[in-house]
Amino acid sequence: MTAQKVRWGIVGPGGIAAQFAKDLPLVEGAELAAVGSRSAETAAAFAERYGFARSYGSYAELAADPEVDVVYVATPHAQHLAAALTCIEGGKGVLVEKPITLDLSSAAQLVQAAHANGVFLMEAMWMRLNPAVRKIHELVEEGAIGWVSAIHADFGLQGPFEPEHRLRNPQLGGGALLDLGVYPINLAHLIMGAPTSVQAWAHLTPEGVDENTGVLLGWQPGAIAALTCSINGESRNAASITGTDGRIDIPPGFFVPRSFVLNRPGRDPETFDFPFEGSGYQFEAAEVQRSILAGELESPLMPHATTLEIMGLLDTIRDEIGVAY
Repeated sequence: MTAQKVRWGIVGPGGIAAQFAKDLPLVEGAELAAVGSRSAETAAAFAERYGFARSYGSYAELAADPEVDVVYVATPHAQHLAAALTCIEGGKGVLVEKPITLDLSSAAQLVQAAHANGVFLMEAMWMRLNPAVRKIHELVEEGAIGWVSAIHADFGLQGPFEPEHRLRNPQLGGGALLDLGVYPINLAHLIMGAPTSVQAWAHLTPEGVDENTGVLLGWQPGAIAALTCSINGESRNAASITGTDGRIDIPPGFFVPRSFVLNRPGRDPETFDFPFEGSGYQFEAAEVQRSILAGELESPLMPHATTLEIMGLLDTIRDEIGVAY
């Protein structure tokens, strides 16, 4: 690996990969090395548009490129496992778009493969690496709002989506939970850890994926999280964390915030601002680079144990609402 440079590859050059690629130049030391796709033409067009040095018509060719250090896997959910395994077995570190796989057993398989091959692995839950979210976590840990009693968060997209859309396709891991619900769930987990109680209800599409889902999590000795996700209507997409001594309000777009408000009794509300360029993907890319240059196989901010706990929680929720892939 070149000194202080990390050479990036991307597989699955779609919409989210484009956003990530546009943010990579904001990260010091990021080198745009290669793009891989099942279509050589698609890979070449993406590489030319976003400034990558090389392109390949298969994931295996990219995984064999000796001048790639880490690969961002941005394929549809159902293809994460195979694409990431190809890169891991090629000796590449991988940043896998959320959710890392469709279920816990597949996620564990990726973690085991990364350990066996001695390469870096992280789930791309960009919200957890966001500067505002990290500050929120710090304030809660410091006791700024006292004992946390409740978390509320929602994420809904305006529908309707056509039956053939990826969000309604069970073969692609469709539904609100894995695409949108991961954000409210990750926020609750970041603040409170693994819950002791899980309840969920959903309305399913004719294809068998969830389109409107509610989750109620509980922790001893009495904290709760009320979380919703939907692909049939745009909700406020905001969040709040309530404690015995105050409340933190995260505005719409809570999954990529640039500000939040700390409310405490007897004090004026405090607004914390975190302006940044780009879309916000640069923070997870920077953490990947920091970890790799430090010789770490996982990030302490998004460790393997957290990914596995979240995937287990998602499996439990899917069991409750009757969604199987």
